[in-house]
Amino acid sequence: MIELQSISKKIKSNQVIDDISYVFEDGKVYGLYGHNGSGKTMLLRAISGLIHTDSGNIWIDGKKLHADISFPPDTGIVIENMELLPRYSAKDNLKILAKIKKTADDSAITEALNRVGLDSQSTLRVKKFSLGMRQRLNIAQAIFEKQKLILLDEPTNALDEDGVQLIYKVIREEQQRGATIIIATHHEEDLKALCDVTLKISNGKIVGETIL
Repeated sequence: MIELQSISKKIKSNQVIDDISYVFEDGKVYGLYGHNGSGKTMLLRAISGLIHTDSGNIWIDGKKLHADISFPPDTGIVIENMELLPRYSAKDNLKILAKIKKTADDSAITEALNRVGLDSQSTLRVKKFSLGMRQRLNIAQAIFEKQKLILLDEPTNALDEDGVQLIYKVIREEQQRGATIIIATHHEEDLKALCDVTLKISNGKIVGETIL
């Protein structure tokens, strides 16, 4: 369970998160939607531990972020402007990442790449990937270790319709596996087929909640 307690964050004069309190329950898919600059991405960054809030607390399964833990454990992340290693293939990128936690073997890497529609045996280097292929690889790196929490910022960005439907399928499968998933997008329609709950974000606040 993720609990946000009155968290706020200001960057220069811009209040990007404004006194948000909310509880994300385990095993559900949540959608954050709102216009660009509404605070969706900053909220994901706060939950992932990539930024410190100015006030309030974030609790991850009873542990206080930036006090008991530096980052949420078992978390897969796709956040804007991610770049993997351009000189390596998709599989080699994931093999390098796998060495950090040592929880995923070659079969898990192959499975994740196949699930997002990439050729696990290809030696094509990431620097030659299209934007859509890069996005598929970003999603593969978020799921290949079977993470408990998955944070996805604009996961269908740069994907064609077939790619979008494939990623929707992956998200549903990850929920069935038991993952908690939080998706941020400015396309509300992306969320209706996927989410248990949608949250409208505006000016750094949660201004609406819909249970689907």
